[in-house]
Amino acid sequence: TEITIENKKSIDYTSYFNEAQQYCEENNLNQELFFLIDLGIHSGLKRFFIYDLKDKKLLKSCLVSHGCGSSVWGGTYTKENAEISNQVDSHCSSIGKYMVMNRGVSQWGIKVNYLLDGKEETNSNAIKRAIVLHSWEEVPNDEVYPNGTPEGWGCPAVSNESMMEIDSILQRNKKVLFWIIKTEK
Repeated sequence: TEITIENKKSIDYTSYFNEAQQYCEENNLNQELFFLIDLGIHSGLKRFFIYDLKDKKLLKSCLVSHGCGSSVWGGTYTKENAEISNQVDSHCSSIGKYMVMNRGVSQWGIKVNYLLDGKEETNSNAIKRAIVLHSWEEVPNDEVYPNGTPEGWGCPAVSNESMMEIDSILQRNKKVLFWIIKTEK
């Protein structure tokens, strides 16, 4: 499955979708759908994908923030090159596979969050770092390229409207794979 991004550039995610399907089967995770975020894509473009594993099609895409790292919180300094780290207090996003855990209360957005449990060496500190999926008023609903999406402290944050849809999906689907990658340009 190819997804066309920025200036008609196409990225083929087939290998990721196939690996996700196999991973979900082997690890007894949800086999209906999974979430994929590509931090290799400019933050002003939709790079959070909800993929239907059964029908092999994209259900939704939306904007998502990444961590500010050593830059100023709320800025867009790393919109084209997200810093990646698994270190506590790094304020960076972490790549790797996560399992979406319990629904909780957030201080941000629509006041809902989902705990993300990192399953790889690259994101094993996610719970220690309080990395959660949540919404944030600063994240727009529509693409803002060439501007970027404001950067937080490492959590994937989406618009309130997107979070309402994602929350609805996650209330109906448990043990969902949440995978953050960073493809090369």
